[in-house]
Amino acid sequence: MSDVNTKPKTVNGGADEKRGFELPMFGLLKMTTPATFREIAEPSVAQVRENCEKMKAVSAEMADALRQTCSTNAKAATDYGVKVIDISSVNAAAALDFLTNLIDAKSPSEVMNLSVAQARKNFDAASVQSRELWELAQKAATETAEPLKKGVAGVLQRAG
Repeated sequence: MSDVNTKPKTVNGGADEKRGFELPMFGLLKMTTPATFREIAEPSVAQVRENCEKMKAVSAEMADALRQTCSTNAKAATDYGVKVIDISSVNAAAALDFLTNLIDAKSPSEVMNLSVAQARKNFDAASVQSRELWELAQKAATETAEPLKKGVAGVLQRAG
Protein backbone atom coordinates (compact mmCIF):
# COMPACT_ATOMS: atom_id res chain seq x y z
CA MET A 1 0.00 0.00 0.00
CA SER A 2 1.40 3.42 -0.90
CA ASP A 3 1.79 6.28 1.54
CA VAL A 4 -0.49 9.22 0.66
CA ASN A 5 0.78 12.63 1.65
CA THR A 6 -2.13 15.03 2.31
CA LYS A 7 -0.01 18.11 2.95
CA PRO A 8 0.50 20.32 -0.11
CA LYS A 9 4.03 20.60 -1.40
CA THR A 10 5.65 24.00 -1.61
CA VAL A 11 7.79 25.37 -4.38
CA ASN A 12 10.86 23.79 -2.79
CA GLY A 13 9.14 20.41 -2.63
CA GLY A 14 9.05 20.05 1.16
CA ALA A 15 5.70 19.10 2.68
CA ASP A 16 6.45 20.48 6.13
CA GLU A 17 7.09 24.11 5.19
CA LYS A 18 4.48 26.61 6.42
CA ARG A 19 4.30 28.82 3.28
CA GLY A 20 2.65 26.19 1.05
CA PHE A 21 0.03 28.10 -0.98
CA GLU A 22 0.43 31.69 0.18
CA LEU A 23 0.45 34.59 -2.24
CA PRO A 24 3.90 35.73 -3.38
CA MET A 25 5.48 38.51 -1.40
CA PHE A 26 5.13 41.71 -3.38
CA GLY A 27 8.29 43.13 -1.87
CA LEU A 28 10.26 40.63 -3.92
CA LEU A 29 8.50 41.86 -7.03
CA LYS A 30 9.74 45.35 -6.35
CA MET A 31 13.33 44.17 -6.14
CA THR A 32 13.18 42.16 -9.34
CA THR A 33 11.45 44.76 -11.55
CA PRO A 34 13.72 47.02 -13.55
CA ALA A 35 14.11 50.55 -12.26
CA THR A 36 12.95 51.95 -15.60
CA PHE A 37 9.63 50.13 -15.34
CA ARG A 38 9.12 51.44 -11.79
CA GLU A 39 9.90 54.98 -12.92
CA ILE A 40 7.26 54.71 -15.63
CA ALA A 41 4.64 52.97 -13.47
CA GLU A 42 4.87 55.10 -10.31
CA PRO A 43 3.50 58.34 -11.89
CA SER A 44 0.66 56.34 -13.45
CA VAL A 45 -0.21 54.80 -10.10
CA ALA A 46 -0.11 58.23 -8.49
CA GLN A 47 -2.38 59.62 -11.23
CA VAL A 48 -4.85 56.74 -10.75
CA ARG A 49 -4.91 57.36 -7.00
CA GLU A 50 -5.48 61.08 -7.55
CA ASN A 51 -8.30 60.39 -10.03
CA CYS A 52 -9.91 57.94 -7.60
CA GLU A 53 -9.81 60.56 -4.85
CA LYS A 54 -11.39 63.12 -7.20
CA MET A 55 -14.13 60.66 -8.18
CA LYS A 56 -14.75 59.89 -4.52
CA ALA A 57 -15.15 63.60 -3.75
CA VAL A 58 -17.44 64.14 -6.75
CA SER A 59 -19.51 61.12 -5.76
CA ALA A 60 -19.94 62.46 -2.24
CA GLU A 61 -20.88 65.89 -3.57
CA MET A 62 -23.46 64.45 -5.97
CA ALA A 63 -24.90 62.26 -3.21
CA ASP A 64 -25.31 65.37 -1.06
CA ALA A 65 -26.99 67.21 -3.95
CA LEU A 66 -29.38 64.30 -4.48
CA ARG A 67 -30.12 64.20 -0.75
CA GLN A 68 -30.96 67.92 -0.79
CA THR A 69 -33.07 67.45 -3.92
CA CYS A 70 -35.09 64.65 -2.36
CA SER A 71 -35.56 66.62 0.86
CA THR A 72 -36.73 69.70 -1.05
CA ASN A 73 -39.03 67.58 -3.19
CA ALA A 74 -40.58 65.94 -0.13
CA LYS A 75 -41.23 69.34 1.47
CA ALA A 76 -42.75 70.68 -1.75
CA ALA A 77 -44.99 67.62 -2.09
CA THR A 78 -46.14 68.08 1.50
CA ASP A 79 -46.92 71.77 0.89
CA TYR A 80 -48.86 70.85 -2.24
CA GLY A 81 -50.81 68.15 -0.39
CA VAL A 82 -51.66 70.54 2.45
CA LYS A 83 -52.89 73.10 -0.09
CA VAL A 84 -55.11 70.49 -1.77
CA ILE A 85 -56.60 69.60 1.64
CA ASP A 86 -57.21 73.30 2.41
CA ILE A 87 -58.90 73.77 -0.97
CA SER A 88 -61.06 70.70 -0.38
CA SER A 89 -62.10 72.03 3.00
CA VAL A 90 -63.02 75.43 1.55
CA ASN A 91 -64.98 73.81 -1.30
CA ALA A 92 -66.84 71.48 1.06
CA ALA A 93 -67.81 74.39 3.32
CA ALA A 94 -69.00 76.38 0.29
CA ALA A 95 -71.10 73.42 -0.91
CA LEU A 96 -72.71 73.01 2.51
CA ASP A 97 -73.47 76.73 2.69
CA PHE A 98 -75.07 76.54 -0.74
CA LEU A 99 -77.19 73.56 0.28
CA THR A 100 -78.29 75.34 3.46
CA ASN A 101 -79.30 78.41 1.44
CA LEU A 102 -81.02 76.22 -1.12
CA ILE A 103 -83.13 74.52 1.56
CA ASP A 104 -84.24 77.91 2.87
CA ALA A 105 -85.25 79.11 -0.62
CA LYS A 106 -88.96 80.03 -0.91
CA SER A 107 -89.44 80.11 -4.68
CA PRO A 108 -88.06 78.58 -7.87
CA SER A 109 -86.65 81.96 -8.93
CA GLU A 110 -84.74 82.21 -5.63
CA VAL A 111 -83.35 78.69 -6.24
CA MET A 112 -82.26 79.79 -9.73
CA ASN A 113 -80.60 82.96 -8.39
CA LEU A 114 -78.78 80.99 -5.67
CA SER A 115 -77.62 78.43 -8.24
CA VAL A 116 -76.28 81.08 -10.62
CA ALA A 117 -74.54 82.90 -7.77
CA GLN A 118 -73.03 79.63 -6.53
CA ALA A 119 -71.83 78.71 -10.03
CA ARG A 120 -70.09 82.09 -10.32
CA LYS A 121 -68.46 81.65 -6.88
CA ASN A 122 -67.34 78.13 -7.81
CA PHE A 123 -65.80 79.32 -11.07
CA ASP A 124 -63.95 82.19 -9.38
CA ALA A 125 -62.76 79.95 -6.56
CA ALA A 126 -61.62 77.25 -9.00
CA SER A 127 -59.64 79.82 -10.98
CA VAL A 128 -57.87 81.12 -7.87
CA GLN A 129 -57.27 77.61 -6.52
CA SER A 130 -55.87 76.38 -9.83
CA ARG A 131 -53.51 79.33 -9.98
CA GLU A 132 -52.33 78.66 -6.40
CA LEU A 133 -51.72 74.98 -7.17
CA TRP A 134 -49.89 75.87 -10.39
CA GLU A 135 -47.64 78.32 -8.52
CA LEU A 136 -46.89 75.67 -5.89
CA ALA A 137 -46.02 73.16 -8.61
CA GLN A 138 -43.71 75.65 -10.33
CA LYS A 139 -42.06 76.53 -7.03
CA ALA A 140 -41.58 72.83 -6.25
CA ALA A 141 -40.00 72.17 -9.65
CA THR A 142 -37.66 75.15 -9.36
CA GLU A 143 -36.61 74.48 -5.76
CA THR A 144 -36.19 70.75 -6.38
CA ALA A 145 -33.94 71.26 -9.39
CA GLU A 146 -31.77 73.95 -7.77
CA PRO A 147 -29.56 71.75 -5.50
CA LEU A 148 -28.98 69.28 -8.31
CA LYS A 149 -28.19 72.07 -10.78
CA LYS A 150 -25.68 73.62 -8.35
CA GLY A 151 -24.06 70.25 -7.66
CA VAL A 152 -23.64 69.38 -11.33
CA ALA A 153 -22.38 72.88 -12.16
CA GLY A 154 -19.79 72.68 -9.39
CA VAL A 155 -18.57 69.29 -10.56
CA LEU A 156 -18.36 70.41 -14.17
CA GLN A 157 -16.58 73.60 -13.20
CA ARG A 158 -13.88 71.69 -11.31
CA ALA A 159 -13.57 69.12 -14.10
CA GLY A 160 -13.10 71.77 -16.78
